[in-house]
Amino acid sequence: MAFENLSERIQKALKNLTGKGKVSEADINAASREIRLALLEADVNFKVVKDFIKKIKERALGQEVQGSLTPGQQIIKIVNDELTKMMGEEAAKLNKAPHIPTIIMMVGLQGTGKTTTVGKLAKYLMDTEKARPLLIAGDIYRPAAIDQLKQIGDQLSVPVFSEDEKDVAKIVADGLAQAKEAKNDYVLIDTAGRLEIDEALMEELERVKAVAKPDNIVLVVDAMTGQVGAQVAETFDKRLDVTGVILTKLDGDTRGGAALSIRAVTGKPILFTGQGEKLSELEGFYPDRMASRILGMGDVLTLIEKAQRDYDAKEAEKVAQKMRENTFDFNDFIDQLEQVQKMGPLDQIMKMLPGMANNPQLKNFSIDEKQIAHTKAIVYSMTEAERQDPDLLKPSRRRRIAAGSGRPIMEVNRMIKQFKQSKEMMQKITSGNTKALAGLPGMDSPMAQAAMRRMGKQFKKGKKKRMKKLRRFKS
Repeated sequence: MAFENLSERIQKALKNLTGKGKVSEADINAASREIRLALLEADVNFKVVKDFIKKIKERALGQEVQGSLTPGQQIIKIVNDELTKMMGEEAAKLNKAPHIPTIIMMVGLQGTGKTTTVGKLAKYLMDTEKARPLLIAGDIYRPAAIDQLKQIGDQLSVPVFSEDEKDVAKIVADGLAQAKEAKNDYVLIDTAGRLEIDEALMEELERVKAVAKPDNIVLVVDAMTGQVGAQVAETFDKRLDVTGVILTKLDGDTRGGAALSIRAVTGKPILFTGQGEKLSELEGFYPDRMASRILGMGDVLTLIEKAQRDYDAKEAEKVAQKMRENTFDFNDFIDQLEQVQKMGPLDQIMKMLPGMANNPQLKNFSIDEKQIAHTKAIVYSMTEAERQDPDLLKPSRRRRIAAGSGRPIMEVNRMIKQFKQSKEMMQKITSGNTKALAGLPGMDSPMAQAAMRRMGKQFKKGKKKRMKKLRRFKS
């Protein structure tokens, strides 16, 4: 998980302050020392760490406590605010040309996942803006780079422009001419990289920039390189004046040094983060949400956006109604499992909930495709009557289902028990009883409680609307 080690260390440093009626200067110094060590171990730039700790101490010692917060909570709020500022404060967007096409030049070192990121960004633009992009294969040095981009283009049904030409600037010029003729609204240029920065690479990229006149020069950085990534960003920025950064492999970065250093070192925003190999796994970067994740407060807004993008709203309302009427069965359970799978890995989704990011019970929690396939096999081994009425599942039936699915009886029992517990929990939530979540580990934090109160109000508001519609219908 991204930032796992850093998140764990910072939360541990702040834990002793939570709930304190009074926080002394010694308490603040102790917490600041632990946070400084955590950031340095996360490979954050030393100067960035020094400035960050200085700002926290100045605000913590000089600021009055807000009426709604305890002193300990106030310190946590200050850390949250300063983390957000460090990463850019507000989400940044791609520059858009006044007339099509908007040109995006992708640059970076070899091995950062640049070509795959070109495909991810193309898909993101297609999904969010219904864009018609053209990809230009400008990496003529790396073996199979052009073939890789063509395969990505085939997956997305997007045209890829390439030429048997040694002059990259000419390839780009010809590709742009085709894009204007075909009226593509975005052009994404994949450029060559090197294992390290050299003069020949920079000169070539400068020639491409002069020909393309890009609206965006996006630097692709491997998140696992830590503050080295920030130094690379600084060098590219001096020569090319990059407009933004995409961090790749964030799912493999447990430290977070690059994400926390790049904006502070270069002044250029992080635009997106990439996790996983799928072309759909690119997310907009929101500094406030990332700070919330680091402090273990979850990322409910991103979770909601994922649900809105990938989840069928009519199907969701149908399920909520079944929950209220207590008619939710195993057929619905499989449908929901498939819907949730569209949102991404379930362990990542779970960790977006407040208080769950560093929950010890989720430390090694993961759900792979095999586990989901086993669950489906168990359900498909039930008769239609058993799927509709789980109360029919007596021991003899469970043994038959275990034999039919090829799974141990213990696994069948565990899955049925989890289904019943989940159903009971969801019934309480859909009725507006968010107290059902109060017992979950990590849900006792102020941020989590506030989120649950808002959720409860939303459910009650929705319930009132449904009742109002029902009354109008009856009358």
